[in-house]
Amino acid sequence: MQTQHFKRTLITTALPYANGPVHIGHLAGVYVPADIYARYLRLKGEEVLLIGGSDEHGVPITLLAKKEGVAPQDIVNRFHAMIKKSFEDFGITFDIYSRTTSDIHCHTASDFFSTLYRKGVFVEKTSEQYYDREAKQFLADRYITGTCPHCGNEHAYGDQCEACGTSLNPTDLLHPRSAISGSAPIMRETRHWYLPLDRYEPFLRRWILEEHAEWKPNVYGQCKSWLDMGLQPRAVSRDLDWGIPVPVEGAEGKVLYVWFDAPIGYISNTRELLPDSWEKWWKDPETKIVHFIGKDNIVFHCIVFPTMLKAEGSYNLPENVPANEFLNLENDKISTSNNWAVWLHEYLEAFPGKQDSLRYVLTANAPETKDNDFTWKDFQARNNNELVAILGNFVNRALVLAGKYFENRVPACGDLTEYDLRTLEEFAGVKTRLEKLLDTYHFREAQKEAMTLARIGNKYLADTEPWKLARTDMPRVSTILHLALQITANLSVAFEPFLPFSMERLNRMLNIERPEWNRLGTTGLLEAGHQLGQAELLFEKIDDELVEKQVQKLLDTKKNNENAASRAHPVRETVAFDDFAKLDIRVGTVLECTKVPGADKLLQFKIDDGLGGRTIVSGIANYYAPEEMVGKQVCFVANLAPRQLKGTISEGMILSAEDAGGKPVVITAGEKVRPGSEVK
Repeated sequence: MQTQHFKRTLITTALPYANGPVHIGHLAGVYVPADIYARYLRLKGEEVLLIGGSDEHGVPITLLAKKEGVAPQDIVNRFHAMIKKSFEDFGITFDIYSRTTSDIHCHTASDFFSTLYRKGVFVEKTSEQYYDREAKQFLADRYITGTCPHCGNEHAYGDQCEACGTSLNPTDLLHPRSAISGSAPIMRETRHWYLPLDRYEPFLRRWILEEHAEWKPNVYGQCKSWLDMGLQPRAVSRDLDWGIPVPVEGAEGKVLYVWFDAPIGYISNTRELLPDSWEKWWKDPETKIVHFIGKDNIVFHCIVFPTMLKAEGSYNLPENVPANEFLNLENDKISTSNNWAVWLHEYLEAFPGKQDSLRYVLTANAPETKDNDFTWKDFQARNNNELVAILGNFVNRALVLAGKYFENRVPACGDLTEYDLRTLEEFAGVKTRLEKLLDTYHFREAQKEAMTLARIGNKYLADTEPWKLARTDMPRVSTILHLALQITANLSVAFEPFLPFSMERLNRMLNIERPEWNRLGTTGLLEAGHQLGQAELLFEKIDDELVEKQVQKLLDTKKNNENAASRAHPVRETVAFDDFAKLDIRVGTVLECTKVPGADKLLQFKIDDGLGGRTIVSGIANYYAPEEMVGKQVCFVANLAPRQLKGTISEGMILSAEDAGGKPVVITAGEKVRPGSEVK
């Protein structure tokens, strides 16, 4: 594909859901990478916007509001303010951070729907859904509870049983009841509008698989998997009283589905920021659009939202979607419901003024193509051994020596030795190397390249030893420190996108304005005789005591979760051995594993069961990638009555156990056994 030159870049970030604070996983996956990219483009003098905002509609917000006895607006007002402040505290340079409950967003989303409706894009369908006669409303999946048909948990939801992890439809529940009134719901017909993704599949195949093969492999691969499974129409409306009303006569009590209205927030927030010129950012072909998201949003930003834009007809499509995978915490999946997270506001209480330490470590561990892990010990090690011992050490040595020998001024540069020239040659190419990495969204490697510049500086001072030469050869010391200070000034440019707070302090120490990007890799950033500012430590070590406190906090959280889980899942009533013996549990080898079309949480397994083979559907797609299951030997119930799940007959149930964080862990054979072997 031929590279196109764009006049400007519009950067969007996934809209965090306003039902809780934000944590380090959010920063690592979306917001720090987006901010690095935006800062880099601004340093180059390019025209760029960074657009963000809170996602404030949907069922989880109504559930939390009901639990707290307040209005949904009260919930989103509280968390929108908290989230916005966290981003400001960590230096995320949004040009606007707005929200999906704003008037301009409601109008924009409503108008977008109306345009597609008038063009005849939507498919209208009538189906039966659960209805609460007492509350006089249709029930979203999470508003329906009942008994799980798989494990007998009496508090399963209409979309998933959190005890056994199985994905459910509301009609699967035994003894269903409304979470609003507690009454038994009835089935009633309701009408909804669907976006026919299947009609746009040829366009998506060409646009993604042929025209954007340069996308990150994790993004391209997930898109290809969805397309290969075949796309299905997706509802754009639902029965709910919290959201943007469907602008169609006779659609009272229906709102736009949150997945449809949320990405339109990128457009409405741009309109709010630039009411007179927003269209050039969305409709001018010389604007590049880049979506920064996490992997759970790939399908919406690469398949669904582009289909919406294509159907509307006047908008640009995204040029790239550099989605990251997930960041784990101390080897466990981050779980907001289990408080297994490092919340940004709590981090700053424990480590005041150390935003850059976290930004640095999250970038160094960025889950760019696969899930990665954050540990407090690694956080401490990277801060102490890299920020303090490499970057901070070099900056401090250069500035302190200039103060000691040259009255805090930049000394003159004399004749250069062969070693000086080799050192200059080493760092002269930093600009080209950084640009190549940043332009292709390799932020982890780019930050490593910036740190290489500090390593060059440290080696230069260690090899030349100007403090020894000061006794006999001050002209040589002058040249050495002149070059060391030029490297220091280069560092303030190279690290600005990554460590903005620290580089602002470094610029004060150097007594300069922020240097321009195009001067990176040169030796003319500081003139001889320039008055420097006061040297101070750029970073400080993090003590064991601070880190141990954070580790203990997580251990306490895990213990509390385990205690809560044991209370929530007590041992069930005793059963006779003859009843237990009726279960036929066997081991089978997974031959194939694919996602079930139209069901985000379901995986379809082809199992070699030693009996001719069988198909089993399991609700673990949020926890396991299909490819990682192939070849595993799993335990399954072989004599469970077949059930139809999303059009597929499931002939058994794969067994899993719940870990401390609530994640289902598939039970596998410890050693390789013959497929069909009984578990006794």
